[in-house]
Amino acid sequence: MWEKLRVVFTIPELRKKILFTLGLLLVYRVGWQIPLPIIDQSKMDAFFGNVSNSLGQVFAQVAVFSAAQLDQITIFGLGIMPYISASIIFQLLASVWPPLEKLQKEGESGRKKINEYTRYATVLLCLGQSWAYLSFLTNNNLVLDRYLTSDGGLPWSWQFVTVLTMTTGTVFLMWLGEQIDEFGIGNGISLLIMAGILASMPGALRQLFLQSDFELGSSGKLGIEVLLLLVLLFIAVVGGVVFITLGQRRIPTQSAKHVRGRRVYGGTRQYLPLRVNQANVMPIIFASSLLMFPSILFSYMARLYSTNTFWSGLNDAFMRGTSFVYNVLYVVLIYFFCYFWTAITFNPKDISENLKNFGTFIPGHRPGRPTASYLEKVMERITFVGAGFLALVAVTPTVIAGIFNVPFQVAQFFGGTGLLIAVSVAFDLVQKIDSHLVMRNYRGLLEKG
Repeated sequence: MWEKLRVVFTIPELRKKILFTLGLLLVYRVGWQIPLPIIDQSKMDAFFGNVSNSLGQVFAQVAVFSAAQLDQITIFGLGIMPYISASIIFQLLASVWPPLEKLQKEGESGRKKINEYTRYATVLLCLGQSWAYLSFLTNNNLVLDRYLTSDGGLPWSWQFVTVLTMTTGTVFLMWLGEQIDEFGIGNGISLLIMAGILASMPGALRQLFLQSDFELGSSGKLGIEVLLLLVLLFIAVVGGVVFITLGQRRIPTQSAKHVRGRRVYGGTRQYLPLRVNQANVMPIIFASSLLMFPSILFSYMARLYSTNTFWSGLNDAFMRGTSFVYNVLYVVLIYFFCYFWTAITFNPKDISENLKNFGTFIPGHRPGRPTASYLEKVMERITFVGAGFLALVAVTPTVIAGIFNVPFQVAQFFGGTGLLIAVSVAFDLVQKIDSHLVMRNYRGLLEKG
């Protein structure tokens, strides 16, 4: 492996791409540490210090898949969540709105036009989200007193500067991601998210060590046997994530024979790969985002009406991690969005037509509608397995946190969105590095000698 890594850095073009990508990721991490001047950091630490409550866990979950830091509110406080939201919106609209669908089929020119619309939508979402979050901070008395007016409000000038700073920060992150796509290696937006996930690992490990005493059969704190079991669970979960992420159902295909002169072409047997986890991490993001709103609403109402058992009951029912109702709804929504996202991104009719146009067919199924029907049935079955895997990965941090009584920041590395994103991005990065190595007649990073 060390020899392969040495080969990677001996290729000038590949070395330049890797160093360029690392440099931009360093810029992101530097900006991630610069807080806004109006925020009282001590109050922020006290307010978000307990991530075991529902509100704290919601913000922690959002920070995982948005490369944000909502508990510190830096210049990159919103992360790239507005850009991701805008991209998802346009991807959904392209499947139901004919003008966008037509634009999407125009090829490279249409894709550039949709990206332009996505950037405009990102700026609008940034303005709305930054203003809403600033209002949340002001209402919870998290702004330094010297910036407030006599009636406890924030002057419009500081509101304008803060909203503009947070919006500019997200637009700058979007630009960093595009620069990595063009001049670096890997998917820029995904690498930014992965960098945020991996950066939180040292803090989680420190918290785990503080809660451990490294003694056998310890009571009150985590003993050495619990730590060893957590290590084995982490390896098992990562192995399962890798297995399902790379899992495929291979549909055999046969190309028709045709004669040109005295030569016979075609007639080869190949396969059509269908991914088990076709939707990737999107169902977990959708389900978490949808359940975020009732969690925040009921938590706020429970604090506002502390004596009312109705609101406190709803807050307990939608408490992330400890509520049976929340976990059941979480699993149901993951299954729903798995089938929903697969139906949008996977079109068996188009695949059937492409196979027919290239003179390829699936043995035992006639070209055209029968082939499309067969592909749809196969995808429905493997999507059920993929959805079950995503549901298991999503609730694993909750189970581990409840059984072993470990902090949520530690438990989320045993499953959930963060682990799935990190593994997926790592495989995508390795595949792109391998493509450069194979072009120059070197073995890939994962290829056996």
